[in-house]
Amino acid sequence: MLNMDLNQRVVINTADIEWQNSPAAGVVRKRLAREEAERGHATSVVKYEAGAKFNAHPHPLGEEILVLDGVFSDETGDYPAGTYLRNPEGFVHAPFSVEGCTLLVKLHQFQPTDSQQVAINTNETQWLPGHGRLQVMPLHQHGTESTALVKWPAGTHFQPHRHFGGEEIYVISGEFIDELGRYPAGTWIRSPHLSQHNPYVEQDTVILVKVGHL
Repeated sequence: MLNMDLNQRVVINTADIEWQNSPAAGVVRKRLAREEAERGHATSVVKYEAGAKFNAHPHPLGEEILVLDGVFSDETGDYPAGTYLRNPEGFVHAPFSVEGCTLLVKLHQFQPTDSQQVAINTNETQWLPGHGRLQVMPLHQHGTESTALVKWPAGTHFQPHRHFGGEEIYVISGEFIDELGRYPAGTWIRSPHLSQHNPYVEQDTVILVKVGHL
């Protein structure tokens, strides 16, 4: 069990932790939260070396992926950096990467009624106006759970707010800041139900945000 108390705030700068081997040759990972060894709830940064591959496997309670760099592939296609994927329960694939890639991966975290398969190339998707100067790119919504990219122009301050159902952030670029700390690119933050903060940025910053799921 690793960081599985969802009532606790967790902050991990993934640059500060070591890669660990996975069951597949040429695939390594940085574990952020994990329920059991090789099964159950897991959140990780995963790196495929060039030519690495996994055998075909299913995803009980789904798999959610953001391609951070390189090109991730399976039988359904090739997915470049910036692609957001959701593979629901019942989906089986044998993923690989010809040139290598790095992914943010969340396993076994779909709501039981969520069977939507999603593949969005965020490089080709329009940003929408958000609160104040923010820009938002909605990626997925089911029940109270919502996932989006949020672009923060330099100098943006957001109003203090509380997270009903919690909040999870991965800093893709720039640096995210609140009264609790500073979070450079590669930082993963999980804040519990009813937590609150007053975030801002000093430089252009893009984050992946999931709310309402904890």
